[in-house]
Amino acid sequence: MTKTKITPEEALLYHLEPRPGKYEITASTPMATQRDLSLAYSPGVAVPVQAIADAPETVYDYTVKGNMVAVISNGTAILGMGNLGAMASKPVMEGKAVLFKRFADVNAIDIELDTEDPDEIIQAVKLMGPTFGGINLEDIKAPECFIIEQRLKELMDIPVFHDDQHGTAVICAAGLINALELSGKKIEDVRIVLNGAGAAGIACLELLKTMGARHDNCIMCDTKGVIYQGRTEGMNQWKSAHAARTELRTLEEAMAGADVFLGVSAKGAVTPEMVRSMADNPVIFAMANPDPEITPEEAQAVRADAIVATGRSDYPNQVNNVLGFPYLFRGALDIHARAINDEMKIACARALAQLAREDVPDEVAMAYGRKLSFGRDYIIPTPFDPRLIYTIPPAVAKAGMDTGVARRPIIDLQGYELALKSRMDPTASILQGIHARAKAAQARMIFAEGDDPRVLRAAVAYQRAGMGKALVVGREQDVREKLEATGLGDAVRELEVVNAANSRHMEAYKSFLYNRLQRGGFDSYDIQRLATRDRHVFSALMLAHGHGDGLVTGATRKSAYVMQLINHVFDAKASDGAVGVTALLHKGRIVLIADTLVHEWPEAEDLADIAIKSARVARNLGLEPRVAFVSFSTFGYPVSERAAKMGEASRVLDGMKVDFEYEGEMTVDVALNKTAMAQYPFCRLTGPANILVVPARHSSSISIKLMQEMAGATVIGPILTGVSKPIQICGVNSTVNDILNMAVMAACKVG
Repeated sequence: MTKTKITPEEALLYHLEPRPGKYEITASTPMATQRDLSLAYSPGVAVPVQAIADAPETVYDYTVKGNMVAVISNGTAILGMGNLGAMASKPVMEGKAVLFKRFADVNAIDIELDTEDPDEIIQAVKLMGPTFGGINLEDIKAPECFIIEQRLKELMDIPVFHDDQHGTAVICAAGLINALELSGKKIEDVRIVLNGAGAAGIACLELLKTMGARHDNCIMCDTKGVIYQGRTEGMNQWKSAHAARTELRTLEEAMAGADVFLGVSAKGAVTPEMVRSMADNPVIFAMANPDPEITPEEAQAVRADAIVATGRSDYPNQVNNVLGFPYLFRGALDIHARAINDEMKIACARALAQLAREDVPDEVAMAYGRKLSFGRDYIIPTPFDPRLIYTIPPAVAKAGMDTGVARRPIIDLQGYELALKSRMDPTASILQGIHARAKAAQARMIFAEGDDPRVLRAAVAYQRAGMGKALVVGREQDVREKLEATGLGDAVRELEVVNAANSRHMEAYKSFLYNRLQRGGFDSYDIQRLATRDRHVFSALMLAHGHGDGLVTGATRKSAYVMQLINHVFDAKASDGAVGVTALLHKGRIVLIADTLVHEWPEAEDLADIAIKSARVARNLGLEPRVAFVSFSTFGYPVSERAAKMGEASRVLDGMKVDFEYEGEMTVDVALNKTAMAQYPFCRLTGPANILVVPARHSSSISIKLMQEMAGATVIGPILTGVSKPIQICGVNSTVNDILNMAVMAACKVG
């Protein structure tokens, strides 16, 4: 797989823009009127206050407690960087909080405690118990983390979970279940060697022993060698619990004949010779981050029969905690659990293992960049598998109910699965999918406006994300100065800067353009000026001649002007069948609006063609198209000549036998709201529309800009479709991310 390069400047800008940090809190209830405020605060709030005082369990009904987790750290063991303090840990903890939300729709708030005293941390967290439904401890060094977690579990009646320990252990166990299945071995028979006697290592071994691994078959090693019974040097009570009766003294000795190696230690701790000495079909989980104890290439060079997993996303079989903690907490919160116990962790591991054995949906394989099927290179599901949200939490919840830690058991588990499906934001998986496709395409992307810092940053991001080659149209000196001003001076040598002065193809470009425009009032001087001085025309000529695979432009000039220039080189007018489709992403929904770029006042036949082209874009994005022709009229009322063409467009499609759902004319609320649609039982749409075909370009412009400014919707587009080559035109107010998204669309040939 192509590796992604992240620079310090990009990482800092990501955390700085559009506003500092990674999340914000928004109200989930109306807050507009005096009545709203009276209900939200005084006097209305007194009613749930009294209800909770009378029956404490109702706190889960009237507050966010049941879907709120505290992410707590003191910064003593940050991401393998060591003890950098509570304040320095805040970006990591904010990241953890948004991962909870992204993957399992769990609200989480980060809390950094400025103390290294375990008793102070225990007291602080204990006192916060009424606020949260669960506690996630993070990046606290051993052995303090053991003391803190154990004591809090005893003191608190909500789940307390140290993810560095148990999250790693759960994913490791899931992978090991499948690795042993593939190698034909049983957990109670295998010899396991663990290197790294810290929080994660000890938790891994404890969970595997709970699942059936035998104590004396498990050899734990630290920097001083094997932890054996009778050893005194560098020992503590947690290591002593795993001391084995053995004559082995070094990692090298322990590895001879071992079936399984688990590494949570350091880069290079395992040598090829150690791997060579292992038993047949060895299982190697080299989980040190950022670099594994031994790379898969090194291990498989000496043992082709090895099954290898690492902690890295650029190798198969990533042991990634995000497969565990969001779903463990989702299941625990939904039964109002008092704890997350071993049975719930094992249920999570087994459900993950089972999911990896099932047929993998195409969109998951696409996001991962290759075909996935259960086997040596796919023993653990990928983090972007949409099935995780509705398969793992029910297994966790059932285990919690079976072991008596549920305050409120779930009666209808099937209904629970359906509810979990509706929680997830489909837009995230759609964007992940097209980014993965772009990475696979490796398109040479032409960025036409190399004098704009946003465009340059997007070009750098495109190339450093491993999507392909960025070709920037501009002057070398200008590009260098602008990149240096944005802190990306080192990227100059990575990009290819092209212009009329350094191109070897100018004569071919001018000849092509003259032949195309000579009967349109353009003489040879006009052609010279267009080809050499206008970056939009020059970029389009590059694309037309195959000197790039896609084109992104429009960030510095209005789209109508850019389209006029593009039409000098390509047939991209309404009469040529070109259509602009804009994707609106908001609150977990994605809706396409068309035409947003080309047709100013389409007639019924045009509208039908717009619907067909929009359906193609929808399918490119992984959506099953449902088209609504929208107006201010619904199925003939009120009567209006302007609305009539929208109904006529439906009748045009009736005669074309298309393979997608469509209906109209109708108002937007009927198109998007199931309740409003239900008032028209004859409506042919089986669910809310995801494509809105509008009467005119001004309608789409007003709708999109209103959603963007008032609702904060994410806008991708307009996506230009119906043109012979991938050209995408940004808006003049585009952010770096918007421009990058348009480059991704062009790379994927969406539309």
